[in-house]
Amino acid sequence: MRDREGMDEHRARNRARAPLAAAAAVAVLAVAAISVTSCQDQGMQFWRGGDASSNACPRPPSFTGPEFNAQETGLRYLRRAAFRGDFFAQLELGSRYSALRATDKNIEDPIESAVWYGMALANDQGYAPINRVDRGGFGGWRPLSRYDDCRAFERHTAYQRLNRLLGQMTREEQEQVRDRIVYVLSTQDAAGYRTLARLHDSLYGPFGEPADNRQAREAVGRRGGGDQNRNRSRRAGGAPAAVNLFQRNDVDAYLYNYLAVQTGDVGAYVLLKDFEQSSPGRSQYGRFVEAKARQWTPPFEFYPNKAPASGVPFSDESRPRGDAYEYALSRMATELPFVHVGRALRYLGIVETVPALAEDLSKRQVETLEAMLGHPMEGRFSHLERVRAIQLAAVNGSSEAQLVLAVMYSEGIGVPADYARAFHWYNEAAKQGSPEAKFALSTFFALGVAGVADQDKAEAVVQRIESALSGFGPSASRLQAVLAQVSRSQRR
Repeated sequence: MRDREGMDEHRARNRARAPLAAAAAVAVLAVAAISVTSCQDQGMQFWRGGDASSNACPRPPSFTGPEFNAQETGLRYLRRAAFRGDFFAQLELGSRYSALRATDKNIEDPIESAVWYGMALANDQGYAPINRVDRGGFGGWRPLSRYDDCRAFERHTAYQRLNRLLGQMTREEQEQVRDRIVYVLSTQDAAGYRTLARLHDSLYGPFGEPADNRQAREAVGRRGGGDQNRNRSRRAGGAPAAVNLFQRNDVDAYLYNYLAVQTGDVGAYVLLKDFEQSSPGRSQYGRFVEAKARQWTPPFEFYPNKAPASGVPFSDESRPRGDAYEYALSRMATELPFVHVGRALRYLGIVETVPALAEDLSKRQVETLEAMLGHPMEGRFSHLERVRAIQLAAVNGSSEAQLVLAVMYSEGIGVPADYARAFHWYNEAAKQGSPEAKFALSTFFALGVAGVADQDKAEAVVQRIESALSGFGPSASRLQAVLAQVSRSQRR
């Protein structure tokens, strides 16, 4: 009897639960239906809503405070990390220089902001999936972790902000943004050159993403590549200015792949061969690109040293480039008379009289240069800082420093030998009337340097004569010998 009563009670409980179970099932189906509808309506959107607070990724530690020194320290920390490829540091610099916060108004710099948003978009840390799983249904293989999803939102926001910044710039300002990005990437050796190749390769996304990368397509605001989708993005208020910052060009894509190979990177060689075979006709550019690579130089000697209102300098904060770089630096102490460094320091206003030796500099004078360069103020005059002093004087217009820097590139002293850069600085010094630079240019044109300066006897004579007329001894004596030979032939 008790068993029957128990069974009746159990059936009653089950009957009571049935409506709840049915309601739960309906709710689950409703949620699934909403999810499917959301996927169909929104395409591939990974994030929730549109507010940054629920979608943004964690940022690097903030050093910004009420004091100027705290802000300066924070920016330098972020710039060092950003130059070395930290995705979140690049995003943070973009927002700092946009002055999204009232405390950053004193460092507002739209060009610099656009540079770092562009660098973040070109950084594969922002779109390379970390965890992937087949979520089933309409999603297919999708990023699994919250970290993957928040990066897609961050890139979407960066596209919008970069587009807004570029849309308010002149063509010249946009070119400055592009040149700075090219320079920063060129300091990152093979990896940076490969990124530059992708930025110019029509087979990749707007900022070098794989064409089939779902996060990248969602971030830019369109579901596929090509002109049709680009036009659709423009009509829908997408990011045409950001998308068009780097124009697609097979020759430039080939060039940067080739420069990556020249760093000695084995992987770059494999990618170059893949590039040659990826599209009909690409391999035919090989000989032309090889000559162009010899002439190629980064847009700047080092990062434009034009401090914003905060006084934070722009400087080359990328890592050194291996053994050749270190060997060239070591030659500064033994093969370049210090007087040339001293003259550069006087030109920069750091010293009043030219020091003959490094030991003649006070700690305060060394720290003044370090502050200008954005280096830690250690008061120890390193070989790198000697190079930087000459570079800084050269880019600020010292013809003497330009001549010295040209010699350094010719001989591989302080910097790795680079005839293209040597020719550039000889030419800059010659424009200011340096007779020694004109003599050097005459040698370039007399001999011909493959890919840098073609042999041009007439131009060599012109440069030699101008050098002599300016009073340069070797050139003047050479000219006298030529004139004597001509007069002897006339007498005969």
